[in-house]
Amino acid sequence: MKTLQKGFTMIELIIVIVILGILAAVAVPQYINMRQDAAQAAVNGVAGAVGSAMAVNFAARTANIARGVPVGDCNTVTVLQGGALPTAGGTYAITAAVIVANATATCTLTFTPTGGTAVTATFTGMGIA
Repeated sequence: MKTLQKGFTMIELIIVIVILGILAAVAVPQYINMRQDAAQAAVNGVAGAVGSAMAVNFAARTANIARGVPVGDCNTVTVLQGGALPTAGGTYAITAAVIVANATATCTLTFTPTGGTAVTATFTGMGIA
């Protein structure tokens, strides 16, 4: 009696492995690009938060001198809730720049993700005495 064997041939298995290799070769560069995009989005978000906090602080301090904190440079992150830059995922640094009272300055925020390349974003710092 003849038995019928079922399964994949060696050629079929090799073709599947080749297709998986091609898909992996296309997916890896996309993954690396996504990490860079995520780092840029993170630094943009934090820069936006610092800029907004400085604007709210400026308005509060202008309306009532007892409210808010004086801002004389870009590094015054005490305007943020919690009083510090985020610490998760890497390190943030603000380029020091003096801001004259009742004036604005363009400040640069740099984010270096853990094991990644540094990215930067700018925000508008608002000085108030």
